[in-house]
Amino acid sequence: MTRKLFYNGTIITGNTNNEVLTNGAIGVEGEKIIYVGTTPDDVASYDERIDLKGNILLPGLVNTHGHTPMSLLRGYADDLHLQTWLEDKIWPLEAQYTPEHAKWGAKLSILEMIRTGTTTFVDMYDNMDEIAKAVEEAGIRGVLCRGIIGFGSEELRQSKLKEAADFAKSWNNGANGRITTMLSPHSPYTCSPEYITQIIDKAVELNVPLHTHMSETKFEVEKNIEEYGATPVRHLEKLGFFDRPSLVAHAVHVNEEDIQILAEKDVKVSHNIISNLKLGSGIAPVGKMLERGVTVSLGTDSVASNNNLDLFEELKAAATVHKGLAQDATVITAQQALRMATINGAESLWLEKQTGSLEAGKDADFIVVNSNQSFFYPKHNPVSHLVYSGSGRDVKDVYVLGKQILDNGQFKTIDEEKVLYEANRMSKLLS
Repeated sequence: MTRKLFYNGTIITGNTNNEVLTNGAIGVEGEKIIYVGTTPDDVASYDERIDLKGNILLPGLVNTHGHTPMSLLRGYADDLHLQTWLEDKIWPLEAQYTPEHAKWGAKLSILEMIRTGTTTFVDMYDNMDEIAKAVEEAGIRGVLCRGIIGFGSEELRQSKLKEAADFAKSWNNGANGRITTMLSPHSPYTCSPEYITQIIDKAVELNVPLHTHMSETKFEVEKNIEEYGATPVRHLEKLGFFDRPSLVAHAVHVNEEDIQILAEKDVKVSHNIISNLKLGSGIAPVGKMLERGVTVSLGTDSVASNNNLDLFEELKAAATVHKGLAQDATVITAQQALRMATINGAESLWLEKQTGSLEAGKDADFIVVNSNQSFFYPKHNPVSHLVYSGSGRDVKDVYVLGKQILDNGQFKTIDEEKVLYEANRMSKLLS
């Protein structure tokens, strides 16, 4: 088994002590990290020695909410209210999607995520077999779920549930463990209480987590109170949703009681700050959530509402917008924001034993950022520079399970030219 030593770099470990190692090194054997520290004495025992040349090496980023095939809709419908955007623009085009649209849209998104340093991502969509195959081929890590919208006949609902369950069962721990699965009712406003209960029961049967959109807009919350007499958080709690391991996206419009429930039930929250801002949905009270001990991670949502998948942009937004909102520069530090994009993300997906930080025994999921550029100088604080000065376009190398999938900006598992051509071709078939 090949042993590789990466040395002469700044290592941001992301471990419990938030260690940053100048002139650091990381040793990898096969798929696992075997050493993190300063340059070891046994350098000669490594088969390959990679000089980082002072660049920054850190854990791969974790994107905890998205819809990869929607990359084909980038720039199609901007500057609209969420419900108008969904119902009048996005859903009609998505109704025209074929498995080929899902395939090439997913590959385009995966291309972009790898390019900008994401090594693990969550996807909620349909035609999920195509997405899983794309993950398998690309070498990235995916937590995948067939999104279930509860509209239509009872027969259609049961068909969707079966499809979601079959996918979750067949692909869980697939692609050499790089794929895990969840069950995912789209939202409380698109799924009846009875239908959500059926999905929960199936999640119990399959022993998989749950994922949903929740409390994204004030309209959604008001509608839920009108129909069910409770906020979406309280509503899902009553249904037993949070009795399962749960990840919710958005949680923008949540009150004090809601946050307390999320904390008590250990519900993970994916904070999609740029998508929420662009759609005019609002800003989640992340500071209050963190104070209560809620695990908050970062997600991009889809390209159609973001309009890119560069998690470094989410990092900077999370570490700046909340300061302005609270008029307090100490709210969400650069270190906290980076943890939201790494170890918090892994914890939100129940993968913290595998990824999210650089520690001996964990999977070798990491990225190398070109910090030998003007905006990383002077070299005062590498974490600050990554969050406030850096960009996903600074990522030069990406490794997942010890395998290099991006080498100095060049893809090793994906035919970039073909993906760009096919994605553009498939988008033109939509009208």
